[in-house]
Amino acid sequence: MIRSVPAPEDFGVEMMGVPEGATIELDIRLEAVLEGVLITGTARVPLEGECGRCLDPIASTFEADFQELFVYPDTRSGGHADDDELRLEDDLIDLEPVLRDAVLLALPLSPLCRDDCPGLCPECGVRLADAEPDHHHDAADPRWAALRNLTTEGPDNGSAADSSGGGSGRNVSHGPFDQREGKQEG
Repeated sequence: MIRSVPAPEDFGVEMMGVPEGATIELDIRLEAVLEGVLITGTARVPLEGECGRCLDPIASTFEADFQELFVYPDTRSGGHADDDELRLEDDLIDLEPVLRDAVLLALPLSPLCRDDCPGLCPECGVRLADAEPDHHHDAADPRWAALRNLTTEGPDNGSAADSSGGGSGRNVSHGPFDQREGKQEG
C-alpha cells in the first residue's frame, strides 16, 4: 500500500532535515503474525539543509527502509511488552516513531554538498571552491611576535656583551669572522 503523509515538525538533525509539512511517500506492507502486525516499508522523504563545510544549501531526497512489529495488547507478549515494544492502540498504528528512527538515524550529522567540498577559509570566510588556487593569509601567531623582532634587528644591535658596558668586558668572538675588527681570524 502506498500512502502520502505530511512531515511532522522537528523531523531532522541540526544541519539536515525534512521540512515541516513536506510530503513523505510511504510504501508499506502489513502482515498479520501471531504476536501482532509486522510492518515493512520504505519512506521517501525530501531533505533540506546546509553543507557542513561551506554552508551552501543542500536539497535532495532520501529513502529509508524500516521493519517493525506492533504487538496486540491481548496477547501474552502484548500484556507484558517491554517499554521498547510498540503496541497496537485500538487497532491503530502510530508510524511516526518508527519513521523518525529510520530516517533520523540514517541522516549524516555533517552533510556535504559534494564529497570533495573544500569548505570556507578560516581567516576570511570566503568559499575555497570560489577562491583563487593560491588563496592564503600571512597571519602570524601572536605568541611568536617577540621572536619576529630578533630577525629584524641588525647584526650590530643583537649582542649585549659588546655594547653599553653591560657585559663582562671580554672580547666575544662571533665565529670565524670578527665583526668588530672587520677581518677574518686566523
